[in-house]
Amino acid sequence: MLDSSDRHDEENGVYRARTKSFTRRSRRLTESLQRTMDKHGDRFVVPVKRSQGYTTVASDFHLAPTELFGREAPLVVEIGPGVGEQIVSAADRWPDHNFLAFEVWQPGIAKLVSRAVSAGVENIRVVEADAAQAIPITLDSAIADEVWTFFPDPWRKARHRKRRIVNDQFALEIARILKDGGVWRLATDWDDYAWQIRDVVEACDVLVNPYEGERADPNDPEGERGGFAPRWEGRVLTHFESRGIHDERHAHDIEAIREPRLPRTQPASENPQQ
Repeated sequence: MLDSSDRHDEENGVYRARTKSFTRRSRRLTESLQRTMDKHGDRFVVPVKRSQGYTTVASDFHLAPTELFGREAPLVVEIGPGVGEQIVSAADRWPDHNFLAFEVWQPGIAKLVSRAVSAGVENIRVVEADAAQAIPITLDSAIADEVWTFFPDPWRKARHRKRRIVNDQFALEIARILKDGGVWRLATDWDDYAWQIRDVVEACDVLVNPYEGERADPNDPEGERGGFAPRWEGRVLTHFESRGIHDERHAHDIEAIREPRLPRTQPASENPQQ
């Protein structure tokens, strides 16, 4: 099923289809989750100025982490935190960091908020928006110390793979918001997506795969190419990953390091990733 929403073309006064990188799921909350959101949602969920649709942001909507968190601190951006197992664990472990999440599934956001309240953490903010559409609009360049994309929607059918969020354009966008030397951490338990992510990272001129050639996958069509990272010790075992293990799927980790930016003397038009 084509999962798209309308995007407003202000110049022409029409709406155009926008292909999404996520699967539409119910936004309905249980009574208990609704109570949680009513009581605690304002502490964690960022009010968003919308474009057309509930997962898009307006073209003039901007996020300033120092204002969101009320402090200067290293920033980690997580794309698709689901129910918050990873981000809440990390926020508890690293209270001196700020954690900003982009998520489209409202029940997942509510569960994340519930986890954050139970853990007693305050250093998380959540934006209900499609990261692929929102990040280019909302975040400044060289703002994030790390970006996490763990177990993104694999879009299993071949005809749907163009909707996978990790692609060449998105890699450049992640590189733009990363500080020099910043890390993009990714994981997936779908083999062909792991190979695709590896290919995207290694094809990006401003990202480096520090594990290039390592940990070859015997199922990889490119044989001994490798390019996979060891499991990052900060990545927790989530319910989602556990389901994959039960189904005999193996997670691949991939890392990308942001290359240093070129000197500012170079014209911006020649260096678009600045």
